[in-house]
Amino acid sequence: MIAPKYARVLLKISGEVLAGEQDFGINTQTIETIADDIQEMVRMKVQTAVVIGGGNIFRGVVGTAVGMERASADYIGMLATVLNALALQNVMERRGVYTRVQSAIDMKELAEPYIRRRAIRHLEKGRVVIFAAGTGNPYFSTDTAAVLRAMEVGAQVILKGTKVDGVFDADPILHPGAKKFSSLTFFEVIQKGLKVMDSTAVTLCMDNNLPLIVFNIKEKGGLRRVLMGEPVGTRLSNGNL
Repeated sequence: MIAPKYARVLLKISGEVLAGEQDFGINTQTIETIADDIQEMVRMKVQTAVVIGGGNIFRGVVGTAVGMERASADYIGMLATVLNALALQNVMERRGVYTRVQSAIDMKELAEPYIRRRAIRHLEKGRVVIFAAGTGNPYFSTDTAAVLRAMEVGAQVILKGTKVDGVFDADPILHPGAKKFSSLTFFEVIQKGLKVMDSTAVTLCMDNNLPLIVFNIKEKGGLRRVLMGEPVGTRLSNGNL
């Protein structure tokens, strides 16, 4: 059997993906499909960390748009990511996959506190680690949290699962003729103003030479193909991926 290209990865899943075709909430079929993919990663002996957004439940930027104070809105968004993390943990453990949720905000009745060395040890033992509550600080997105945690645990790559096949020059849902990029440098992402991640997350990847692959997590077998090094989605790097 051919070994996967990566031994330790961080999978970033947007909250909107969990909603499926719904406007909000968690779609049961969607989270089961994502759990299938993560279970396959475990079978492939890929050490897997996960960060999930909370946009299917609440987005801080939406809260501020209706007059909420930004820090309060962001904290509500962080709590939404905990709900998603616990839901995914439940689905994974029903399948017999050992999973740990680590929260950047202390809530010991529900999750472990985030401790870097403990997270690494869980990964070494083959457990899936789900990082919840972002960085624990307002004004930072879950994309930035994903990059930060990936660097802290020594992930070789960030895999960003979205609803589209990669990075395009325009929203492919609104513009069917949008051009897809097969690869980009982080500098090009910033220069072109592409909405891959927020600028803080992109800069962190660039400064620390951490590659990122954006792919369609809803495509059956797509995640496995990414792990095997096949040309799936859009690959972002400093030009040396």
